[in-house]
Amino acid sequence: MVKNIAIGTGRRKTAVARVFVREGSGKIVVNGKDVKDYFSSAEQVQVVNQPLVVTSLGNKYDILINVQGGGLNGQAAACLHGISRALVQVDPDARTALKANGYLTRDPRMVERKKYGQKGARRRFQFSKR
Repeated sequence: MVKNIAIGTGRRKTAVARVFVREGSGKIVVNGKDVKDYFSSAEQVQVVNQPLVVTSLGNKYDILINVQGGGLNGQAAACLHGISRALVQVDPDARTALKANGYLTRDPRMVERKKYGQKGARRRFQFSKR
């Protein structure tokens, strides 16, 4: 039986990532796939690895992530947020480095809702004088 050391929840836009940190060799699994297989671009993989690079805990723990909602960029940022929160539980000393880089702050930017009587959130229908 593999025991979770820490659990963190990361959010970005509509993406939610549940992160489980376990003792291991530094493997990251996202929704049952390796992180490089799940995220198509190298930038997204780099975003997910960022908290581990900053705290230099990369090869100490295995990380299991369940993520849903949003697009791949939002999911990658949600994973970053969740991993950061979980690492703070494991190693409270890592908090200063993670906070300095802004990894513990949830990015609050979301899509504004469409309003009635309008074409979009801010866009109006074209005005016709005649």
